[in-house]
Amino acid sequence: MRVPLPALLGGSALLLLLLRWRRRRALWRKVAEAQERQERSLVRMEAAVQRFREQHPSVSAASILSLPLPELSKKLRDGSLPPDHVFYAYVGKALQLATETNCITEFLQESENQVRKAKLMERQGLLYGVPVSIKDSIDCQGHDSTLGFIKNLNKPAAEDSVVVQVLKRQGAIPFVKTNVPQSLISYDCKNLIFGQTRNPLLYTRTPGGSSGGEGALVGGGGSILGIGTDVGGSLRFPAAFCGICAIKPTGKRLSKRGIMSAVVGQKAVAAAVGPLAKDVESLALCLRALLSEDMFSLDSTVPPLPFNEEVYSSTKPLRIGYYETDFFTMPSPAMRRAVRQTKQLLEEAGHTLVPFELTNVDHVIFNYCVRGMFADGGSCFVKKFKGEMENGMGMFFWLAKTPHWLKTLLSWTSKPFMPRLSSIIRSMTENTVDEVWSLHQEIEDFCHQFIAQWKKLNLDVMLCPMLGPALGIGYPAKLSVAVSYTMLYNALDFPAGVVPVTLVTDEDEEQLKGYKGYYRDWWDRTLAKAFRGSVGMPVAVQCVALPWQEELCLRFMKEVETLSLKKNSFF
Repeated sequence: MRVPLPALLGGSALLLLLLRWRRRRALWRKVAEAQERQERSLVRMEAAVQRFREQHPSVSAASILSLPLPELSKKLRDGSLPPDHVFYAYVGKALQLATETNCITEFLQESENQVRKAKLMERQGLLYGVPVSIKDSIDCQGHDSTLGFIKNLNKPAAEDSVVVQVLKRQGAIPFVKTNVPQSLISYDCKNLIFGQTRNPLLYTRTPGGSSGGEGALVGGGGSILGIGTDVGGSLRFPAAFCGICAIKPTGKRLSKRGIMSAVVGQKAVAAAVGPLAKDVESLALCLRALLSEDMFSLDSTVPPLPFNEEVYSSTKPLRIGYYETDFFTMPSPAMRRAVRQTKQLLEEAGHTLVPFELTNVDHVIFNYCVRGMFADGGSCFVKKFKGEMENGMGMFFWLAKTPHWLKTLLSWTSKPFMPRLSSIIRSMTENTVDEVWSLHQEIEDFCHQFIAQWKKLNLDVMLCPMLGPALGIGYPAKLSVAVSYTMLYNALDFPAGVVPVTLVTDEDEEQLKGYKGYYRDWWDRTLAKAFRGSVGMPVAVQCVALPWQEELCLRFMKEVETLSLKKNSFF
């Protein structure tokens, strides 16, 4: 008996729907299990803290939490503060932040054993007894590195990443892993497994991303030192949005072995691993510890360049380039004021400020960054989502899935109305191997031209705007183009740090009413909305140095921090 074709097609469609339903049901089951593990982690944290408080009722957690990292580290090493007192003070505060902001994905239970064994260490490293939080994508033995993907659940890392190994050898105690956005290609912090992380300063705002869990935890005081990664601003956005400091080093200054990535193998836009902390001196202490023989022996691809104390501690006046805008993303009034105010403070302190002319940032973003990261048209990126459910990935995911003929049509039709969208679509088409090699050469040439302009002005460092204040939750997915201030320095592979320098004022908010943007397109109008209602939120500046000059970058950051604190006693 012959079955009619419509019946066959209908049966096939029903089977496909059934298979899809079963697959989704299996995914949601894995999510539920992961959320239960997360909840159990928090319960274990609570039980551990309660047990410690009952045994040590006289220990003041507040006094421990108030200590800056250099002072805390000194007290731990001279024995005036026991490691367990510090550890449980931070576990308690981290638990509070996890409840308020949803920043922690997992408590590393073995950290309690590390605390007990700390006193038995043969040598006390620079970070002896210091609790450290770790971004989800950085491997910790026995724990998942999910990148916000359901399929990465229940795949614990076989060994610690090199950075975590060095931290442990230096006496640090990694104690929690923190939340990230799905795929890490976002400066928000949300995924289908663990949900949305909120900004500890204002819960309706994003903490930034992709190291958003770190930003929220360190910004709220639940961790004294965090380790994250940066491929377009992923350390700098969370730091700026949460009112703390961070540094993105030169890409190969610290080892990236054992650190997961969403776009594996791309070389056009340099990724880096780096620290987040409340102050610059804490970042410097972390880099001193990491830039050790431990790092160089565990990963021989890392240049054996120990921390240069002479450069960091120098007091000679600096020659500083600066710009207020990149003429691609119009700065908010608070961003522009932050640069002007910092420039004035630096000049009053005896430094020389020199205008730096920034050009062709649109070309850098479209042709180097977007095209470089998605040189295959986005097919590798899309493959990451195979068997997965997409969660608010926005424009890049949608374009990566779009066939070439439709990209061409959309790029052509959108050019008169939305030239930026047209350029992004054109940049996300598949390249030949020859075209990729040519692109890498173009980026290298651009880097040399930028350095030549820098050296012609005889600059030491650069003062730059940093996107801010923190955007409302959900806005980063709509505003992928607003990464221009940070991503430039990934394309150049320059060390770049952020330092909070001021707070949004009523006057800034009033001036925002006249914000139009440079393109006056949908993105500019949306960014204006995303900035609104931010009075009292922190605003940062970026401090930049030439490649391999992290110590000079930190020295400049320290100068900016010191001058800003003198001016803003409330900050």
